[in-house]
Parts: sequence; structure tokens; C-alpha cells
Amino acid sequence: MGDRHAHGQIQTHQYPHQIQVHPHRTTHEAGGMIKSLLPQRGPSATQVLAIVTLLPVGGTLFCLAGITLFGSLIGLAVATPVFLLFSPVLVPAILTFALAVAGFLTSGAFGVTGLSSLSWILNYFRQGKFVPENLDAVKRRMQDAAVQLGQKTKDAGQTIQNKAREGKEGARTT
Repeated sequence: MGDRHAHGQIQTHQYPHQIQVHPHRTTHEAGGMIKSLLPQRGPSATQVLAIVTLLPVGGTLFCLAGITLFGSLIGLAVATPVFLLFSPVLVPAILTFALAVAGFLTSGAFGVTGLSSLSWILNYFRQGKFVPENLDAVKRRMQDAAVQLGQKTKDAGQTIQNKAREGKEGARTT
């Protein structure tokens, strides 16, 4: 970091480094850094009750997940030879079943989407956000757009007819 003087010389300045002081973090006492990371007050009774309640429930569910995984692995090891023997029958049956389930789920998703759309429209009109003046303006804009589109279509047709006539006249002269 330096400043350029009129003579073209660069002069460097030595700036003192900034020192940050954190008074609540003391490293002189044993474990001072750890104490600064911990909250200043202990947990509330609600937090203790939540931990005491949820720890056994979470542990039980974790054990059940492990037992289920172990059972699934054993079942897969036992069923693999059966799957290999009956695969010419099972694979098409599983594909058919999977496609049927996918079809039903897709149908249900489309139905829920349609119902939620209708519900939203119904709530929109019930809340009174629908203003008839805006509808008239939209109708007028749509009519103007239709007239403009009709005019453009008529102009395009006229242009095509003119080019067709020019093409016929050019073919007759040659």
C-alpha cells in the first residue's frame, strides 16, 4: 500500500494492525474458550422435559429402524433365489403393477390440482376481489386484439394473392 507523489516515487506507510479484544473470552483460566461457547444460563424446565421425553422415543424408533433394516436384508437374501427362478413371470407383473400405481397416482394428482384450482377461483370470487369494470376492460382489449388479428390476417392474405399474381405474370413473360 503506498501513495504516489508528484515526483513519481512511491512511499509506503506502515499501519498498525488492528487488535480485537473479546472480554468475555478469557484464555487465562482453564476451559475459558469452552465456557464462552456455552449459554450463560442453564436449560429451562420445558427443554429438559422435552429431552427426557424425546430421548427414549427417539432411541426406540432408532432401534426399530435397525431391526427393520436387518429383517429386510435377511428377507432379501432368502427371496433372491426365488426372484431369479420366477423372474420371467415376476418382472412383467411388477412392471404392470408399477404402471397401474403410477397411473392412479397421476390421476389423483391431476384431480387434486383441478380441485385446488377450482377452490382458489371460488375463494377469489367470494372475497370480492373480482371487479366488473376490470372484466369490461379485458373484454374490450380482447375485442381490439381480435380486430387487429383479423386485419393482419386480411393483409397477409392480400400479400399472398399479390405475390401469386406476380408469379403468374412472371411465368407468362418468360
